[in-house]
Amino acid sequence: MSANSSKAAIHIAGTGSYLPERVLTNEELSKTVDTSDEWIVTRTGIRERRIAAEDEFTSHMATKAALKALEQAGLAAEDIQLIVVATVTPDTLTPATACHVQRNLGAHRAVAFDISAACSGFLYAMKVCKRMISDGAFENALIIGAEKLSSFLNWEDRTTCVLFGDGAGAAVLRRAQPGEGSIVATEIGTDGNLTRLIEMPGGGSACPITEKNAHLHLNAFTMQGKEVFKFAVTRMKEAAEKVIERAGWQADDIACVIPHQANLRIIDAIADRLAVPNERVFVNLHKYGNTSAAAVAIALDEAQRGGRFHRGDRIVLVVFGAGLTWAAAAVEW
Repeated sequence: MSANSSKAAIHIAGTGSYLPERVLTNEELSKTVDTSDEWIVTRTGIRERRIAAEDEFTSHMATKAALKALEQAGLAAEDIQLIVVATVTPDTLTPATACHVQRNLGAHRAVAFDISAACSGFLYAMKVCKRMISDGAFENALIIGAEKLSSFLNWEDRTTCVLFGDGAGAAVLRRAQPGEGSIVATEIGTDGNLTRLIEMPGGGSACPITEKNAHLHLNAFTMQGKEVFKFAVTRMKEAAEKVIERAGWQADDIACVIPHQANLRIIDAIADRLAVPNERVFVNLHKYGNTSAAAVAIALDEAQRGGRFHRGDRIVLVVFGAGLTWAAAAVEW
C-alpha cells in the first residue's frame, strides 16, 4: 500500500432504505395513550411512524436496505468485505446483528460487527469504515443503520412512545475513482457525563430484567426532552460547522443538509444557526418519526433518490443521540 493510502478519497457508491408496511398514526395512538394529533405535531412535527411486524427483526430490515444499496452500487453481496450495523435494538445481545445480516446476504467474505452509538451510529460507522478503507484494510464496506425501536418502548408513556418508529437505511462505501464525489470531512464526539438524558436503564448487566422488575418497563427508552433539546442544537451546530470548515465550504455552497430526524424544532433551529434556507434541509420526520441510527441513513437514501441533490453537489449530514453522542459528515456527491 502506498504511503498516501490513508488519504484515499472514499465514495458513497449506493444507498438504500427499508420501512415496514404498518403505519401507526397519531390518531391511532391517541386511542391508547393520553395524547392527540395536535399535541404530537405541535411539539415534534411527527404525524405517523412505521412499526415492524412481530416476526420482522432489526436484521431483516437491515438486510432489505442493504440489498437496495448493493444494487445501486453495482456490487454483489460476495464482493462486500466489511459490514457494520449501527443499532441499539439488536436481534440479540450476541451475536451481533451484522452477523445475521452477513448470513442473510450471503456475504461470506465480509467481516461483520455492530456499533452502538444510538442515533449517531450510522455516521460513526461512516467515519470508522472510511478510515479502514483509506488505510487499505478493506476495499469496500456496507454500513447500515437499523432499528426496531417498537420492541423497546413503554407504550403507556406518551413522552416517548409517540416519538419513535422502525426502519433501516444503508450505504456502500468504496475508494473513489477519478471524477467521483467523496466523503470530504467527518466529526464524531461523546459526552458520557450526560448518559442520564437518554437511556434504557434495564436489560444489561447493571440491571437485568427479572420476574420481579419486568412490570417496571426498565428495558424501555426514557428521555429528558428539554435538556436533550439544548444539547442537541448546540452539539449538532458545532459538529456541522467543523466539517464545513474542514471542507473549506460556505453555507451557500451546501445543496442539502440532512439532519437527524428527531424533532422539527431541533431541525429548524439547526437550519437557522447554520444559515441554510429551510428548502435546502431534508425532512421526512413527519412520516417516520425518530428511527435512531436508521434516521439519517433513510433520509440520505430518500433525498438522493428523490433528486434533492445531484452529482457534484455538496451535502452535510448531522446527528445527535444517546451517550450523549453527536456526529457530522461533509460529502461531495
